[in-house]
Amino acid sequence: MADEGLTAGAVARRLGVAVTTLRTWHQRYGLGPSEHVPGHHRRYNTEDLDRLEVMRRLTNQGVAPAEAAAWARRTPPPAEFAFVGGGFLGGGAPAGGGHTIALGPATPAARGLARAAMRLDAGAMRDILETVVAEQGVIGAWSDVMMPVLIGIGERYHATKRFIEVEHLVSRAVTEVLGAIPRPGDTARVLLAAADEEQHTLPLEALAAALAEAGVPTRFLGPRVPPPALAEAIARTGPAVVVVWSQLPSTGDPGQLILISDLPHPPLMIAAAGPGWPGHLPAAVLRLSALDQAVETVRVAVTPA
Repeated sequence: MADEGLTAGAVARRLGVAVTTLRTWHQRYGLGPSEHVPGHHRRYNTEDLDRLEVMRRLTNQGVAPAEAAAWARRTPPPAEFAFVGGGFLGGGAPAGGGHTIALGPATPAARGLARAAMRLDAGAMRDILETVVAEQGVIGAWSDVMMPVLIGIGERYHATKRFIEVEHLVSRAVTEVLGAIPRPGDTARVLLAAADEEQHTLPLEALAAALAEAGVPTRFLGPRVPPPALAEAIARTGPAVVVVWSQLPSTGDPGQLILISDLPHPPLMIAAAGPGWPGHLPAAVLRLSALDQAVETVRVAVTPA
């Protein structure tokens, strides 16, 4: 990088994001340019770029922007791990080396889950997850244990193109444990669905489980829900709240949300969750971010005044 730093346009091209996204990250989360020469626009230096790269990777993996920004602001990373070759690798290990998932600062339960994952020990993973959910609830287990390990595995795969079997087994364990949370027996007034062609559903499964803990029943339609099928489900069940998850920009077409809002009897609340949606959404659509905020927002929406 040149000594004078990079412009916002140059950084946007490097990261593959829009300049408006950089402005949002700057204004909302403090991830802005550091270099300033009087009479000129601020420029991004190497550390700024490192932070933004962490932000981009984590939001692409489904981490709420506020949580991703908190991780990004830790760059340069703590001494126990280094950001090398695009992934968090313990102790500055070369990319591709070792059979560990480096988590950075993490709880003992998260480290235990990561070790069990690398051993492909499904029973141990379920035991750890069940214990954490019982002790901390779904929101705490997701934020402190499940999400850090899933992020770590994603970074490990990005750096090595290995361990996809680990990711599959951890995802299965998370799904099983979240699915075992007792569901309320009342009529579901909340409909959860992944966007058209979107295959990532673990965050929606966490939302369904956390809402169940809060006494809110849901219908979960799963991955890759075509807009006509979602519209049909809404017409048949009349939900008060519809949440649509998009993990990747390729699946975050706002037209899916506009179709819902244009229905003859639209839901009281239409919510977009996940990092795949663009910065500007239809006025009728609410954007959900962190899991705890999503749970409280939905709970209030379906709770009689």
